[in-house]
Amino acid sequence: MSFAFFPPNQRAAGSDLTISVSPLGLVELSDEDFEVHGPRLNRYATNFAFYLGHHWAYRREAGEPQITLNYVATFARYINNFCFSKGVKFAVSKRFEHIVPALLKRVWEVDNDKQSLLNSVGEQGGITGDSFVKVAYEPQWVDSAGGIHSGRVRILPLNSAHCFPEYHPHDRDRLVGFKLRYKFWTTGADGARMVMTYTEVLTDTHIQEFLNDELIDSRPNPLGVIPVAHIRNISVSGSPWGLSDIGDIISINRELNEKMTDVSDIINYHASPTTIVQGAKASNLERGPRKIWGGLPEKAKVYNLENGVDLAGPMGYIQTLKLAMHEITGVPESALGQMQPISNTSGVALSIQWYPLINKNSLKQLNYGIGIKRINELVLRTLFCHEPETLLYDPKTDGIKTEEEQPDLLDPNDPDVYNVDCVWPSPLPVDKLVALNEIQAKLAIGLESKRNALVELGEEFPDERLEEMFSEQRRDVIEQGALELIKATISSAILQMTGIATEEGGKPVASSEGSPAQPGTPAGNAQTGVLPGATGIDLGVDTKSLLNQLVTTAYGTKLPQRRNSEDASNQETS
Repeated sequence: MSFAFFPPNQRAAGSDLTISVSPLGLVELSDEDFEVHGPRLNRYATNFAFYLGHHWAYRREAGEPQITLNYVATFARYINNFCFSKGVKFAVSKRFEHIVPALLKRVWEVDNDKQSLLNSVGEQGGITGDSFVKVAYEPQWVDSAGGIHSGRVRILPLNSAHCFPEYHPHDRDRLVGFKLRYKFWTTGADGARMVMTYTEVLTDTHIQEFLNDELIDSRPNPLGVIPVAHIRNISVSGSPWGLSDIGDIISINRELNEKMTDVSDIINYHASPTTIVQGAKASNLERGPRKIWGGLPEKAKVYNLENGVDLAGPMGYIQTLKLAMHEITGVPESALGQMQPISNTSGVALSIQWYPLINKNSLKQLNYGIGIKRINELVLRTLFCHEPETLLYDPKTDGIKTEEEQPDLLDPNDPDVYNVDCVWPSPLPVDKLVALNEIQAKLAIGLESKRNALVELGEEFPDERLEEMFSEQRRDVIEQGALELIKATISSAILQMTGIATEEGGKPVASSEGSPAQPGTPAGNAQTGVLPGATGIDLGVDTKSLLNQLVTTAYGTKLPQRRNSEDASNQETS
């Protein structure tokens, strides 16, 4: 059974994909734009149509099966989740670790949702092959309820079909112009629904906005660069566009759907078989279960049309198609829920088993790492432009200064400020106990520092964590000293009342001559006083402060109180 598939632009223009997927027939393109971007937009429309489950060009008659196994979406989502589910961390130069990481954390995790952004960027790239991200600043605003929303830096993933970049003719990595063009629904002054076209043209010097090809705003570009990053999913040598993760399996998925529908037709046909009657009249025979036919002519025959088709061949072919999709995408069959025995497979063996997918993940990380590095540069430039105070070091943020040469003020013209590398965690599951044992062994033999150990464990701010650990240890020592001070005070009180010195277990301490101490005399050669043996020692300011803190921790503080004579006199007269 074979079906004709209409062109993707015709299919997309006549369905719910019109606005969300394909701009063909929706956004008017000039002949030059169509010549440059037409093939790319057709490819986008086809990929998105299959991703959303639009695999058939028409519907069959009512009651006829039309099987759609959307492996395209399944593989795309799995690869996207495999590559980006554990996120990404950023590493900067040691000179700027006290300022830049805190700014990036604020933009990615406070101003935006980091994990959702990575998922959207990866989804666009995995489906279309290209992902475009725009960085913009949203100034402070007040909502209708009176709530004040602070200014923030927005990281905006764009629909690849709405983006029309222009590159330098001799440099495919140099963006000289960018056009964002799409249509949207709105309500006119008369209340009628209407479609309008929005266009934004970006260059290094100017920003222009158009509505239905009419200029509505023109302003200088404050950044001096185009605030758009283009990420190629999988690079192609000599081409400015990338390859998608699903382009090679669309035709296989289409063939699989057709063959599954053929098998379904065969099963349905023989599940309700045709009864053949020879030498008799079917009108005289009563149909239904538990019926007995008798009185038939001698040469009459009644039988059902049997299934003479061996389904082993079609099912084997279907399994071959499915295996081919796994091999092309690199996703193991066991990844989609295939039953397998439970085993304690080592990380190395698991890496070998999943090597095809890990190889694809490495290619994607290479390109997305470059793109995210560009996004971070645009984020910092936007932040420095609209919030110049972020150039100063703020001790209230997560970063702390650990070296004297770390500046208190960043230079926005220093290229090292924007040099932010991406650190990708392993996509495979990691046994934390094994990792901790390995780090502990390195620390024991001196091959690893505590700071690097925290970095290996995924700590984004290791210096702050070390400072926190030191503060906790210092607090523990002070609290332990406070307990010992309380015990010593109690022992001193017992000594003054009974003359018998006690140890921690409550037993009397023998004197230096071997006999218990006499009442009213110190035990042995013990010295009395607040600090025995410390007479004549000049304590420093830090030591005195520590002693005060020790006493405060042990006994607490008592605020001075005074009696209100007026209240007392009033109470007496009443």
